[in-house]
Amino acid sequence: MILPEGQDTRRKKFPSLFQLCCRIFNIHLNRHMNRTRHSDDLSRKQIRVYQLYSRTSGKHVQVLGQRISANGEDGGQYALLVVETDTFGSHVRIKGKETGHYICMNKRGKILGKLNGKNRECVFVEEVLENNYTALVSAKYKGWYLGFTRKGRPRKGSKTQQNQREVHFMKRLPKDKGDHHRPFKYTTVTKRTKRGRHHRDS
Repeated sequence: MILPEGQDTRRKKFPSLFQLCCRIFNIHLNRHMNRTRHSDDLSRKQIRVYQLYSRTSGKHVQVLGQRISANGEDGGQYALLVVETDTFGSHVRIKGKETGHYICMNKRGKILGKLNGKNRECVFVEEVLENNYTALVSAKYKGWYLGFTRKGRPRKGSKTQQNQREVHFMKRLPKDKGDHHRPFKYTTVTKRTKRGRHHRDS
C-alpha cells in the first residue's frame, strides 16, 4: 500500500514528539520528588538542647564565641548547646545557645566557633561507644575527633583517636532540669504563665 504524500512524514515525526512529552513529564516528576525529599528531610530534623560532659576535664564543653573549651560549669549559660540533628540522626551541628557560634574544625584540625554553621567543617558524626560515652568525628576530615585536654583546651583533630579519653563525652541535661540520665524526648512543652497558675490555684 502506498501512503499519500506527507502521511509517512507525519509518522516519522511522531516518535520525536512522544519523546519530547516524556522529557517534559520526567522534568516535572523530578522536581516533585526533590520537593518531597526536601520536606522529608526537614520533617526528620530534630533540635535538642543539652550539655556535653568531657571525660578528661570533668567539666562541660562551652562555646565562648570563637573560642571553645571544656571548662564549663554544670548549668552554665555558655555550656548549653543547641544540637541540630540532620535527617537520620547521626550527623549533627552543635552551637552555643548563648553565643550562636557553631563548633567547627578547620583543615588544620583546630577547633573554633563560627556564626555560619552551614559549612561541612561544622558537621560532626555521633559515634556511641561501648562504654556508653559519645564521640564526635568530623564529617569532612575523616578520623579527626572533637577532643579536649585535662585543662579543657581543644586538641588538634589530627592528634585524636576514638579510643582516647580526650574524645569521650556524656550527654547531660542542665543541672536544674531534672535527671541527667533521663532519655531525650522529641516533644513540644508548653509552659504556663505565673498568672495562669495563680488563677487556676485560686
